[in-house]
Amino acid sequence: MASVTIDDVRKSYGSVEVLHGINVDIDEGEFVVLVGPSGCGKSTLLRMLAGLEHITSGRLLIGDRVVNDLPPKERDIAMVFQNYALYPHLTVAENMGFSLKLAGATRAAIAEKVRPAAEILGLAHLLDRYPRMLSGGQRQRVAMGRAIVRDPQVFLFDEPLSNLDAKLRVTMRTEIKNLHQRLKTTTVYVTHDQIEAMTMADKIVVMHDGRVEQIGAPLDLYDRPANLFVAGFIGSPAMSMVKGRLADDGQFQAADGTRLPVGNPGAARAGQPLVYGVRPEAMRLGGAIPLRVEVTEPTGAETYVVGTLGGTGITGVFRERVQAAPGGTLNIGIDPSAVHLFDEGSGQRLTA
Repeated sequence: MASVTIDDVRKSYGSVEVLHGINVDIDEGEFVVLVGPSGCGKSTLLRMLAGLEHITSGRLLIGDRVVNDLPPKERDIAMVFQNYALYPHLTVAENMGFSLKLAGATRAAIAEKVRPAAEILGLAHLLDRYPRMLSGGQRQRVAMGRAIVRDPQVFLFDEPLSNLDAKLRVTMRTEIKNLHQRLKTTTVYVTHDQIEAMTMADKIVVMHDGRVEQIGAPLDLYDRPANLFVAGFIGSPAMSMVKGRLADDGQFQAADGTRLPVGNPGAARAGQPLVYGVRPEAMRLGGAIPLRVEVTEPTGAETYVVGTLGGTGITGVFRERVQAAPGGTLNIGIDPSAVHLFDEGSGQRLTA
C-alpha cells in the first residue's frame, strides 16, 4: 500500500476549467471517499489518478513517485468500474486472473493468487461459471477479485454499487468495508450517495463544482459542516434550514416572526442575514415551536414529519409514533446545542 497526494491538481477541457486546484492527502491504508453531486468532478479526479485522463496542471503522487505522465499499467493501481467490465467469454477464474496472464504469470501462479481472492469474496464455488450465469452482486465481486489478485498499492472504485438494487447495495458496501479491513490497501472510492460515504469512509472529501468544500471524518462533517452545501448534502434526511436574523435577545427570528432557540451564536451578529440549520433528529415532541404538518412518514422505529416552520419546508425525525393530520400543527422543541448558524451571503458556518 502507498499514500496518495493530490497537489493543486487542475483539469481543463479547452478554455473550460472543471477542476480548480484540488488538494487532498491520503495516508497509507486509508479508505477515502470522494462524494458530491453529478458533475462535481469526482470521477474525473479518479480517472486522473488512474491515468485515464491527462492532468492540466499540478501533481499526483502515489507514494513518493510523481505519476502525472506514467501510463496506467505503471502506476500500480487497480480500478473497479461501475459496469463490472467482465469478459463474457471467460470464466470467473479466467476473468480474475486475466491481468496476471497478460503479465506472463504461469498457470500455477495465477491459481495461487485467484483461489485466496475467491475465498475472501465468496466466489470459490463459482470459478467455472461465466458472467452471464451470475447475479449483479456476484459480477461486482468478480470485478473486485480481479483487482485484488493484482495486489496493487491503491484500489480505485468508480461508483461500483450504482447498478445494484437498494438491498444489495447495503450488503455490498459492508463487504467492501470488510475487505478493506482485511487487506488494508489504500482505497479511493467515488460515489454520489452520501450514505455510502458516511458508512464506508475513514475520510470524506466533499466536492462541488470542481472544488473541495470540506475534508474530514464522516461524523466531523455531519456535526461541523463548514458551509451550507456540506450541511445540506451530508445527512439523510438533510439538515433543515430556515432564513432569518439573529434577534437582540440572542434568539433566531425567521422571516415570518417565528422565534427559534440558539445555543452559542459564535461569530453571528444581531441583525445579520443568517440561515438557521438543525438536523431532523435534534427536534423533539413537546415545546412552544409550531410545526405545520404536511406529511407524516412512519418507518417503524421512527416517524418522519414533513412540514412548514418559519415559512420554510423542514423535516423532523421522531422516535415516537406521531399522530398528526396533514394541515394540523405539531408543537416541537429544538435542542439549542445542535443548532448551526450560517452566513446567508457566503454560506459559511458561524457557530463554534
